Formats: sequence, C-alpha cells, structure tokens
Amino acid sequence: QVQLVESGGGLVQAGGSLRLSCAASGRTFSSYIMGWFRQAPGKEREFVAAISASVGSTYYTDSVKGRFTISRDNAKNTVYLQMNSLKPEDTAVYYCAAGRIYSASYYTSSRLYAYWGQGTQVTVSS
Repeated sequence: QVQLVESGGGLVQAGGSLRLSCAASGRTFSSYIMGWFRQAPGKEREFVAAISASVGSTYYTDSVKGRFTISRDNAKNTVYLQMNSLKPEDTAVYYCAAGRIYSASYYTSSRLYAYWGQGTQVTVSS
C-alpha cells in the first residue's frame, strides 16, 4: 500500500514557475513508476510526465516538453514536478500516481497506476 500526498500548487501568473511535490509512504517507493497527471474542468484526466523506478528515465507529453521537469528522490520518497514558463492552459488539478508498469509504452495510461494522491490545484492567470 502506498499513500501519496501532493503539495506546491497555487496561483501564478503566466510565465511563472511552480514546483509540485508528492510525498509517498511505504518502503517500496523506489520500485514504483511515478507519474503526474492533470485534469482541467470539463476535461478528461491527461498524462503529464512519468519517471521510471531505477534508471530514472523521464517521459513527457508534448505540450510540456522543455517546460516541465519530473524528478525523484528515492531517499526522501518524493517525486517532484518543476513547472516553468507556465501557461493558462496548464491550469488544472495535478495528481501524482504510482504504479508497477513494466513497459514505458504504457506509462501514459492512468488505468495502470494503482495509487493516487488527492490532487493539488494549479491556476495560471493570463
């Protein structure tokens, strides 16, 4: 069982930055793929970024490449999402998720993540 708690959301102007954190409970954090997803009002939840368990390979949706960076600190059981050059269209509730997914081809699939945080609101004003 893994419990996830996000923090770091807030209101920021376009062009600004935020750093989201997701603290995980449990001893096996390092064995999980960690992902960030987001859901805007009236839209489906979408994949943002993921980081593999051991090597730390990273994956991003096209709309955030070059602006967002996912990282993890296995000693602290924490995954981060550094968000720079924020745009109003980045406004959403951001969720972190953990899963044991054995192919990077499936990291974008929310159905394969077993554990989810409660979400943190990110609002980008224009």
